[in-house]
Amino acid sequence: MDEQELIKSAIAGNELAIVEMLESYEDGFYKIAFAYLKNEYDAVDAIQEMTYRCLKKIHTVKQPEYLQTWLIRILINICLDMKKKQARYDLKEDIEIPNEEVHPLELADVIAELPIEQQELIYLRFFKDLKMKDIAQIQQVSEGTIKSRLHHTLRKLRGILIERGER
Repeated sequence: MDEQELIKSAIAGNELAIVEMLESYEDGFYKIAFAYLKNEYDAVDAIQEMTYRCLKKIHTVKQPEYLQTWLIRILINICLDMKKKQARYDLKEDIEIPNEEVHPLELADVIAELPIEQQELIYLRFFKDLKMKDIAQIQQVSEGTIKSRLHHTLRKLRGILIERGER
C-alpha cells in the first residue's frame, strides 16, 4: 500500500492504517517534540497525546495530502501547552557558583531566548527541514510572510550570537 492509500485508509477509520502511518512519521515527530521540550519523557508524552487526538479526530481531515502537516500542527500545539504548564511550575533559583568554569553557549540556549513564534520557525525549517510552503500551510500564512519572518529571525539570532561573542 503506497502512502496516499495508507493515509486515505487512515482517514476512513482503519486503525491499523493509522498506526502504520504514525509509525512512519514517528522519528520526525520525536525530533520536533524533543526540540521544543528538551526532555525525552516530555517528548514521548507529547507524541502520545498527539496520537490520542489523531485517533479521535482523524476523520475531520479533508485533504489527505495535508495529514502530516495537520499532525505536526497538533504536536506543536501540545508542546506549546506543555511548555506553558512547565513555566507555571518552574521554580528557578538564581544560585551563583563561584570559580566554576563557564560553559560555551549552546545554540539551543540562544534559540530558547527567541519568542515562541520565532523558535517554531527555526525548528520547522532547520530541525524538521520543512519547505517554506509547508511551514506556511502549518502557520496558515503566506509563503512570503514565512520567508520574511525567517529572515528577521535569523538576523536576530545572528545578532544575539555576535553580541555574546560566539561568532
